[in-house]
Amino acid sequence: MFRTWEWNVKSRLKPGRNRIEVRFASTLKKPGKGVPEWQASLDTRAWTRKEQCNYGWDWGPKLLTCGIWRPISLVAFNAARLRDISIGQKHRADSAVRLDVSTTAVATRRLALSSRVSVRYGSKLVAQTETSLQGGIGTARLTIRKPRLWWPNGLGDQPLYDVLVELLDVRGGVLDTQSRRIGLRTLRLDRHRDEWGESFQFVVNGLPFFAKGANWIPSDAVLSRMTPARYRYLLESANTANMNMLRVWGGGIYEDDEFYKTCDELGLCVWQDFMFACATYPTFDKQFMRTVQAEAEDNVRRLRHHACLALWCGNNELEQMLLSHKWTRRCMSLPDYSRLFDKLLADVVKKHDPDRDYWPSSPHSPHGNRSDHSNPTCGDAHLWQVWHGREPFEWYRTSTHRFCSEFGFQSFPEPKTVRGFTIPKDRNVTSRIMEHHQRSGNGNAAIMHYMLDWFALPAAFDMTLWVSQVLQGLGMKYAVEHWRRLMPRAMGTLYWQLNDTWPGASWSSIDYHGRWKALHYFARRFFAPLLVSGVEDTRAGTVAVHVSSDLPLPVSAQVDWRLTDAGGTVLARGARRIRAQAGSSRKVFTIRAAEHLRKRGARDLLVWLDLRARGHKPSSNLVLFARPKHLELSRKPAVSIQLRKLADNRFVATLQCRRAALWVWLELKGGDAAFSDNFIHIMPGRTATIEVTLAKKLSLSQVRRQLVARSLVDTWE
Repeated sequence: MFRTWEWNVKSRLKPGRNRIEVRFASTLKKPGKGVPEWQASLDTRAWTRKEQCNYGWDWGPKLLTCGIWRPISLVAFNAARLRDISIGQKHRADSAVRLDVSTTAVATRRLALSSRVSVRYGSKLVAQTETSLQGGIGTARLTIRKPRLWWPNGLGDQPLYDVLVELLDVRGGVLDTQSRRIGLRTLRLDRHRDEWGESFQFVVNGLPFFAKGANWIPSDAVLSRMTPARYRYLLESANTANMNMLRVWGGGIYEDDEFYKTCDELGLCVWQDFMFACATYPTFDKQFMRTVQAEAEDNVRRLRHHACLALWCGNNELEQMLLSHKWTRRCMSLPDYSRLFDKLLADVVKKHDPDRDYWPSSPHSPHGNRSDHSNPTCGDAHLWQVWHGREPFEWYRTSTHRFCSEFGFQSFPEPKTVRGFTIPKDRNVTSRIMEHHQRSGNGNAAIMHYMLDWFALPAAFDMTLWVSQVLQGLGMKYAVEHWRRLMPRAMGTLYWQLNDTWPGASWSSIDYHGRWKALHYFARRFFAPLLVSGVEDTRAGTVAVHVSSDLPLPVSAQVDWRLTDAGGTVLARGARRIRAQAGSSRKVFTIRAAEHLRKRGARDLLVWLDLRARGHKPSSNLVLFARPKHLELSRKPAVSIQLRKLADNRFVATLQCRRAALWVWLELKGGDAAFSDNFIHIMPGRTATIEVTLAKKLSLSQVRRQLVARSLVDTWE
């Protein structure tokens, strides 16, 4: 599935209409006697170079697609053609960038060939040169002076240069052309000894940055349904949520060119797994290894020019669960494993993309016991102690890992999505259909277990769906804010997962239909470039206030805080001027609330934090001393909406409330709408403004009738 296959068909062609036929055999293996179905699927997919999650995963169905899934073409030439081009960058001390453009051509006969390389920024030609090819191979060297550097989202702009390579004959005639769009930057994985062990951080143009983002899976169970518009929508959603990195997970596909092109444009760095996940692969089989090498070379050569590409990674979770002293159906020996993931793939990257780093597995600990997949001193970690281990959300605050490339918590999609795959009698989380659309064994039970730990039992099915989303967002907020406070000890957090492959309960922050869950709105806030957060200590009666900055330059700011009762009446307030240093995090002051806790108790106190900088409010937060189910939110906050029309399908909603309103969300009952913010907290006496963009045109009066606002209290009353 992942290779480019090419045959010389000249001798087979005939004048007029020709036909090509490709026959596919089923890769679905029936279980043998006494062999469980999951084992048969595992045995089959491990030997088949096909999208691994086609065989079923804990967030998607078993749905084995079949056929030609990418373009097929008849390529004709009568002299020579370009076979490959690669572009190396050397960033010099004088700030100029040297490009080494290597060209490989194939010819039908002995020819004198040369290449002309042109580099443009927009319509401006910034460099051009010609070089002769010897044996079809040559390297052109160009210098870009005063280069515009490419930066990840939030750190700068994403200027892109067009490189055109023309294959020329002896008279200067153009025989073939290829083009690449590149960004000028250095982007490496930095590992060095420090006071906590060994760093794991990405460095762009000499600047270390905190990786903020999520894991990406195939966005449709049937890949032919994906379109450039769907790719752009999902990736723009990641960009809007202040993400700067996505991990293309190893059980899916090497994504479409449109994916990487859009990531280049949006500043979304890509951690790219090779397509191996959670299985024992037959590396002792020579034919298997030959096709894997062809697959790796094809995809490295296809993707290496992209500015967004940050890292090549050998596999997903093989070191976490599948290493043993010998190869079995369930484990690989270290020599079997190393043959592919330490040797073959590493050699392919070194040969074809030497400017990028290779990492053998995720998770991987480069020191000590290789199966120590949760080493807090080095490497990357997958931390599933909460979802799979049933640890409380507070467990995340005990983690000191250097880079968390997987962690997550599930939620249900919103009612509109659920109504798409249920009829009324199915709308109970324990119904057969709801359980069928939950592919993680005891997933629904886990959601409900944590829901009862944190929230009052919802009064209706729809409210159960909504509360599950708030619950998910809250869990991820605990984790991400903690790791951002740990900078530079921790330098990355990629939650599981961004997107869905079908409609159902999952770890995603955007559901299959593109509807943002509460988590995605939470992510936009907890990934904010300038973040204020608080750590409560109920026993001591304090809140430690932290400011985390991903900005490339220092900034002066002010933190305002208010201590209120559960209704929103202000009991104490204060402000502190601070200076947030670039790429750093620190505790800026401590709020002391012991006396108020003694008088009122933890259930009747809320701490509101606002960070102001450069005339804006880039971050706000709410700190609780008690779990939400125990807060004294006895009456509805009476949220009101004032609506104003901006354009045909755009409106501004201004929200106010009489009492403190927690996790206020808007919903358009009759259709779909995108909201600039949602699941927010509102103090009485203050207003919140949310822009509403409709999927279909409605009048102002229609929107007034259909737009509703709810808060936490509405979920149980």
